[in-house]
Amino acid sequence: MKIKLGVILRKIVFAFGIIYGINIMLKNVGIYLPLNIFTISITTILGAPGLLSLFALLYLLA
Repeated sequence: MKIKLGVILRKIVFAFGIIYGINIMLKNVGIYLPLNIFTISITTILGAPGLLSLFALLYLLA
């Protein structure tokens, strides 16, 4: 049980770091993905494809 909790927590922290890092790198271009529980959970569950789909949804719906 502790191992599963550790894996889940590591994935959440990694997703937060990835979204934060991408926001820092792309802020000069004017691209910003909100850092909230929805974006972190989608990135945690789906990984990089989830992150790319969030960016696509953000700019296709805007």
